[in-house]
Amino acid sequence: MEQPLLSAEKSERWSSYEHVGRAGSAIPTASLAGTEVSVDEIRSAAAFSDPYPPSLHAPLLSSPGPVYPNEQVLGYPQGGYYGHLSEGAANVQRQVLDEVEIRELLIDHVGHRCCWGSRPARTWSIHAVEDCNVYVGTLETFLEERETLTEKEPYLGGEVDEKDKGPKLGIWELDLRSEFPVLFIPHKESRMVIPHSEVVEKCSGCGGRGNIVCPTCNADQEPGFYKENQMSQCSACYGRGLIAHKDGSDTICQKCNGKGMIPCATCGSRGLIKCETCRGSGSLLTRQVATVRWRTLLARKVSATSGAASVPDEVFHRAKGVQLCNTQAYQCGPAFFADSYFLNKFSSEVIAERAAVPPTARVICERHTISVVPVTRVTMTRQHRSFSFYIVGTSREIYLKDSYPAKFCWGLCPCLDWLKL
Repeated sequence: MEQPLLSAEKSERWSSYEHVGRAGSAIPTASLAGTEVSVDEIRSAAAFSDPYPPSLHAPLLSSPGPVYPNEQVLGYPQGGYYGHLSEGAANVQRQVLDEVEIRELLIDHVGHRCCWGSRPARTWSIHAVEDCNVYVGTLETFLEERETLTEKEPYLGGEVDEKDKGPKLGIWELDLRSEFPVLFIPHKESRMVIPHSEVVEKCSGCGGRGNIVCPTCNADQEPGFYKENQMSQCSACYGRGLIAHKDGSDTICQKCNGKGMIPCATCGSRGLIKCETCRGSGSLLTRQVATVRWRTLLARKVSATSGAASVPDEVFHRAKGVQLCNTQAYQCGPAFFADSYFLNKFSSEVIAERAAVPPTARVICERHTISVVPVTRVTMTRQHRSFSFYIVGTSREIYLKDSYPAKFCWGLCPCLDWLKL
């Protein structure tokens, strides 16, 4: 089962970005929505990623030296491509984790495997450090939608809240503060009768009479006219009033009591039936009802580096994300990152995908977030051999499956105790 990739976990690397431009609010908000992303979405996003040099993707970790020595790291378009970081920010990234720290993390990981030797971790060369980050941007538009509906019910007597008792309020003049939900809730609906909107009207189905012509026994009559006491032939005795038997005897028909005719089963041969619309009262109580819906429209965009396409699913399942931006306003604009052109452009693309607001609704508030799932792949080589491992998330957890090149065992480790049985 897939687990959420993004959480509220923090890191020193991204702490300067957290809550960029955050707007304070005393109104409670629902939990962050739209932050779960599947591995399929990551694969799809990586397939359409732009062909940037790896060091331009704001990696959490990077190699001691640039993979592309002559590349330019700029915050604005240069020579047909644009960079993700300014030059100063990129230099900071290269100091986040150097070769010594990478080896220390790997040696510590290997040390917990009783049969694994640390020589490859200590002596093999670090060939490449590749960024496999995944970025998730969301724009939540919380809106309130109001519509007026007309409801009718049989009027059976009682007090009527008519317009004479006070002014009729418009739909947006209704005070629904007691029903107002937590911001960014997925959906909530409320109904309220508009004060002084009730009216008693004559039932259009029966013309105020309370009865309508029976369609069974008066089907051949003109509209509005009916005949009483219309009888139909008994289907059991065929109008004889007697039931003939095989021995030649006759008995009285129990269905028509020997009359040969039976009354209309629908109206009892009255010719009229009670109007179901007004339940025989002849009047309807009409009122205006306001239907109010609060809901959150979500626009989301996933961007992944090209290296993310080849990351094993298990790595993303255990990765946790870092929130870089969380802004809240009546109408959110693109977030501003002083050292990252990519994040600025990514934020603008998310804002551009803002969901359309229905004409019957108004926007209450918007929330814009950007999060990153930090995953870095390190490749170590020696002569013609190589192996790779992943440094996942802000906790710098190592993921190294079966590609570690050397395993040693002196017959003393606990994992071989079963051989002594």
